[in-house]
Amino acid sequence: MAPLPNAELVQNSLQLYRYLLRCCKQLPEENIRQHYRHAVRQSFKVHADEDNPERIQQIIKRAIEDADWVINK
Repeated sequence: MAPLPNAELVQNSLQLYRYLLRCCKQLPEENIRQHYRHAVRQSFKVHADEDNPERIQQIIKRAIEDADWVINK
C-alpha cells in the first residue's frame, strides 16, 4: 500500500519530488519532517542529471517504496 493515493500516477522526477514532499507532511514530528524534506531535496539534486528512462523509473519505484516504509514504521 502506498503512503498517499495516486502513487501509481508518478511518472517523472518533478511529480516524484512533489509526491515525496507531500508524504513528509504525514510524519508525526517536525524534526522528522525536516529531516526527510532535506533528504528528498538532496536526492533530487543528486539525480537531477539522470537521463536514462529505465534508471529514472527504478529511482521512482524505489523512492515510493521507501516513502511507504518510512510512513508505516
